Amino acid sequence: MRSLREVTTMRVGGTPASLVTPQTKDELIDACLKAWGSGENWLILGGGSNIVAAEELSLLNVIKVETRGIQIDEIPTGAIIRVQAGEDWDEFVAHTVAAGLSGIEAMSGIPGTVGAAPVQNIGAYGQEIAEVLTRLEFLDYETGETEILENSQLGFGYRDSIFKHGKTGVILWVEFKLKHSAHTHKTERLIEALGDTEETPLEVRKRVLALRNQKGMVLNEQDHDTWSCGSFFTNPIVSRAFASALPEECPRWETTNEDELKLSAAWLIEHSGIGKGFALAASKAGTSTKHCLAITNRGDATAGQIIELAKFIQTSVSNRFGINLVPEPNLIGF
Repeated sequence: MRSLREVTTMRVGGTPASLVTPQTKDELIDACLKAWGSGENWLILGGGSNIVAAEELSLLNVIKVETRGIQIDEIPTGAIIRVQAGEDWDEFVAHTVAAGLSGIEAMSGIPGTVGAAPVQNIGAYGQEIAEVLTRLEFLDYETGETEILENSQLGFGYRDSIFKHGKTGVILWVEFKLKHSAHTHKTERLIEALGDTEETPLEVRKRVLALRNQKGMVLNEQDHDTWSCGSFFTNPIVSRAFASALPEECPRWETTNEDELKLSAAWLIEHSGIGKGFALAASKAGTSTKHCLAITNRGDATAGQIIELAKFIQTSVSNRFGINLVPEPNLIGF
């Protein structure tokens, strides 16, 4: 039996009561219904890139989604693409770029699976899942039935969806609508990162991957800076009035709500006295040496040490700026 340390990017977590790896949609449905019918604790696991699991998991049954399949239907402006939940996200992005499609290339290098992407409404450099997802198929825990959910039903927000607010079950496949485009439409965040030059989706993908590599945000077994969940905290959204009291040099971006601004969590952490490579005494958990927003496993950290450092960072930022940072990863077994 594999421990969750072996199948998560943070490389922490104990051995569960069971771990099954369904390869087809029917196998996934059967595994879920069996686990749910048992009345025991269960967890749906994708790429393991967005969880921190406790060391004691002996009562937890894990279903690791490994379903595969990409179906592309051409339309005049681009393509409708249906992707099985277990497909690797970055491999899917590469597939779309190779097909001359645009809409998710700035999300290159994000670890995890396609099925997990809508839960967090993943995004990078101004692109988000919510902008390109059309619908998905969902197996509902409450009813044991499958249903098709349209984009408008998913409650998307910044790193948020209905799946984080009581909609329990498993995503079976996800459908996207992407455009044929010779050049990437650059958002404010993408211009800030790459400049305002015209670039093909492939060129944008290459440059985003290079940026993420520089920050230790692309998984590498030999680099402990990548033994993480990526950004550990979401960028906080505050009122304009609150933001006006912060130092001018604190980065901030517009949101869909004109009365609010999004702040840089990395800047807040660093200016609370926690820099790159910070670690508490005698702990194997530390911030990345490349990017203080990532909490990393320096080789033999425990789940408890990861959480201890996260709490220390939250307290430091709260004491300095009066802002409560919210973790991005799911905390399992705590």
